[in-house]
Amino acid sequence: MTSPAASTGPTHRQRPGGAPVLVTSRPLDEYCAAFGLTRAALGRLPGPVLDCPGGAAALAAEARALGCEVVAADPGYALGPHRLAALAATGRATMAEDLRRRPPRRLPAGHRRPEKYLRSWDRARRLFAADAATGPERYVAAALPRLPFADGSFALTLSAYLLFAYPAVFTPADQLRALRELARVTTPGGEARVFPLYDHLGRRCPHLPELRAALRHYGIASRVLSTAPAQHVLVLGPAR
Repeated sequence: MTSPAASTGPTHRQRPGGAPVLVTSRPLDEYCAAFGLTRAALGRLPGPVLDCPGGAAALAAEARALGCEVVAADPGYALGPHRLAALAATGRATMAEDLRRRPPRRLPAGHRRPEKYLRSWDRARRLFAADAATGPERYVAAALPRLPFADGSFALTLSAYLLFAYPAVFTPADQLRALRELARVTTPGGEARVFPLYDHLGRRCPHLPELRAALRHYGIASRVLSTAPAQHVLVLGPAR
């Protein structure tokens, strides 16, 4: 996963065009909480999962033990796993500072102790580095809105802390193109889930109704799923 950042610097890798994106290393349990998933549900999926952007997260490494195949896509994978893990370690320091200044808003639901939460990132980062080194085919250097996957490749597509987290980077037109691409690579009967629907200041996307209307125009169904108090996920069905 990536995440909105409070400042720029070496913590961040650069998106095309020079915009900074914070590299994070979130564990499987945080994915489940954010997207309204369970380990059991992941284990029952009839096909693979796409994590886009994957950052230095441990989803691919941890989900495999559940019998769930995950492919992660992120432009940062062109740097190699050790360089990206180093950026994620610096991102951890940025998040620690954000937690010190704004703990109630920055801590995910269910977490009360910042240091324990950050230790889960440390473990996830180590799992990512080891898994990407031994299975590089699971980590594809690619970025929205163009992904190198065939139509309907994934039973579940996840995208966290990107499209709505950076409104200065992703215009409404960019968001629509990316959402259509997430739906394109999702298999018929599957889902694409996008989280969060707000930016780094907690401001909800003001044009979400217009985006959903545009998606309908392209034959893509959508709904907003509540996964926790004040926490919502945009769920997409595949394009018809």
